[in-house]
Amino acid sequence: MLPFLTPILLLQTLAPDPALRGDLDAGRYLKVLAACDRRVAQDPRDAPAWAARSQALASLQRFPEALADAQRALDLQPRLADALLARGLARAGQAIRQRDLSALRGALGSLDDLRAATEADPTLAAAWASLGLAYELLPGVLGGSTRQALQCADRLGRLVPARGALLRALILVEEGRWRDAEAAFQRALGLAPTDPEVVSQWLDALDSRPAKKALGEAGKNARLLAEATRLLPGVHTRARAVAAVSDAYLHGGDPERAWQVLQDALPHADAPSLLRLQLGKVAAVSGRHRTEGLAALDQVLREPLEGGSAGHPGAWWRKGQILQALGRNEEARQAAQEALKLDPKHRGARALMDTIR
Repeated sequence: MLPFLTPILLLQTLAPDPALRGDLDAGRYLKVLAACDRRVAQDPRDAPAWAARSQALASLQRFPEALADAQRALDLQPRLADALLARGLARAGQAIRQRDLSALRGALGSLDDLRAATEADPTLAAAWASLGLAYELLPGVLGGSTRQALQCADRLGRLVPARGALLRALILVEEGRWRDAEAAFQRALGLAPTDPEVVSQWLDALDSRPAKKALGEAGKNARLLAEATRLLPGVHTRARAVAAVSDAYLHGGDPERAWQVLQDALPHADAPSLLRLQLGKVAAVSGRHRTEGLAALDQVLREPLEGGSAGHPGAWWRKGQILQALGRNEEARQAAQEALKLDPKHRGARALMDTIR
């Protein structure tokens, strides 16, 4: 239900404070947390710091804390656009996590906050990106509208042309209009060929149902492999994009290359924890390098994880999959249980529990 949080977080382009802008945009959420902790310790009434902290926490899937920080910021500055954006993201995340009727209220509140953020600051690019995706991915009964989503893409394009083209592409993918979406992606790549979010979203879209329908399974796989090879040199230090390249190789039929690009990038990537999480995924899905994959996941689970859509529940789930494949069923069950403690409705972990005998 409501699967729009991950692309929204990936499209965040502006922070409440220019000093934090680059770090949020680059996905350095732990660094943002540390900086904001210092600022609010010095001045508990620093509303922009609370708003930035909230956005970082939402990106780390710590939604209750993110919501509390966003509300602190709004209590201090009720019309602070970045705080409204932060609360909208936190509400969206909680709605996704709940996956029940109460999620509807969260979705409606999120949409209201995102609208209010664009009204409070029409130059806030992240708010237009988030609102556009929310309009597209929410059903009409909750206020969804493709027409309004595309209008948001136009507004975003005036502020950040590459991200506007990217948002348009994501909307068109959701509409099943692959050829139009591909043209928009190519415009975004032409404007920002080394932007890790543009690269990541393009590779992810190439593995989507609309792409498969348009290109066929073999054609889709060939494009994934070719585009991964073409785009990797420009993003080889950006962990989020490298993980997307790895996924493209994995789903395109070259799991060994999917593993190797991660190993090559680990020494110099900006967020190595994301690459270790991806190593675990490659090992779990491909059945290769299981011992090394387990070691990578164990390190992820011992240390802070720098964002990522799977988070620690995903790390426990992948660990459980590998342990099950190795015949270590009791340990696999324990890993699945750890994932479910963090996310009681994690579908992968629940499916894993059902298969363990």
